[in-house]
Amino acid sequence: MRCIDTVSKRWGLAVLALLGACSTPTPAPAPAPSPSAYRPSGALPAPSAVRSMNDVRLQAARRLVAANPSGTYTGTVPDVLLAIPVLEVELNADGSIRRIDVLRKPGQAPDTLQLAIDAMRRAAPFGDVSRLPRPWKFSETFLFNDERKFKPRTLDH
Repeated sequence: MRCIDTVSKRWGLAVLALLGACSTPTPAPAPAPSPSAYRPSGALPAPSAVRSMNDVRLQAARRLVAANPSGTYTGTVPDVLLAIPVLEVELNADGSIRRIDVLRKPGQAPDTLQLAIDAMRRAAPFGDVSRLPRPWKFSETFLFNDERKFKPRTLDH
């Protein structure tokens, strides 16, 4: 009986060792970019005139990229994204931000939510909306890659 216990313990240890060798290590998360990485190199030009909320949304997406040149990418979206926060932005009549609501919090890399909010604030204002029908709201989805750079979903054709 003692031989059987010793053999089963050895087999158990061998199986555990093999399982440990087969598992892939979880990569360490990429460090968050410094806030200066998202600062524009110069002031943004005044927003263009808008005729619809679709114009506002497209202008906002373009301004997001312009206001955050080191924090964005414009190429192909990777198959696997780090995080996908979604924001709803309510505007004042002059196109400035009145309120930002979170529609979707990312399950991983929660810091990307604040990166998205800060990026949106840097890109404002988005054009005079006073002649458009209310509500003056639009949403944007942020497609973050592993480098914690984002692409606005609006610009992903």
